[in-house]
Amino acid sequence: MNIPNKITISRILLIPFFVIVMMFDFGWGTLTLFGAEMPIHHFIGALIFILASTTDWVDGYYARKYNLVTTFGKFLDPLADKLLVSAAFILMVELDMAPAWVIIIIISREFAVTGLRLILAGGGEVVAANQLGKIKTWAQIVAIAAALLHNTIFILIGIPFDMIMLYVALFFTLWSGWDYFYLNRRVLLESK
Repeated sequence: MNIPNKITISRILLIPFFVIVMMFDFGWGTLTLFGAEMPIHHFIGALIFILASTTDWVDGYYARKYNLVTTFGKFLDPLADKLLVSAAFILMVELDMAPAWVIIIIISREFAVTGLRLILAGGGEVVAANQLGKIKTWAQIVAIAAALLHNTIFILIGIPFDMIMLYVALFFTLWSGWDYFYLNRRVLLESK
């Protein structure tokens, strides 16, 4: 259990705190930030989400810099991302911040790719996320953060940045999912 893997696990452990803070109004009032009015608990939840999301970059940086890349880390890191992002997207539907159909497509793709990863792992292959998958993850994180912060800053100029980023994230989610299945199609073709 090296430091990058511990950082990844910390991302998973932050998820319940994030969900609780977002779901329950603790009577902390509201906050206006760069034109966006939001409950304070949403602001704190957004900060927890952003902190948890930055651990994705931190664990990867340390793993590469100090040559601490492990099979466990290659498996756990994308799983931690999926858990965090899925929790946030489900909360966004519950809080009426995103259309359910978009979130269903995004989460379905995550399940499908995780299933393919499990098939590959059963054959002794652990596939780390490629560049397209990383772009997808960061597009999702930006979309979620913008929505959780109630479109702060962009609301001043009337741009629905949170929704624009949600559809950008949907695009990269579909593209990276197709790419992942296409690159690993031999596994599916061999199983016939």
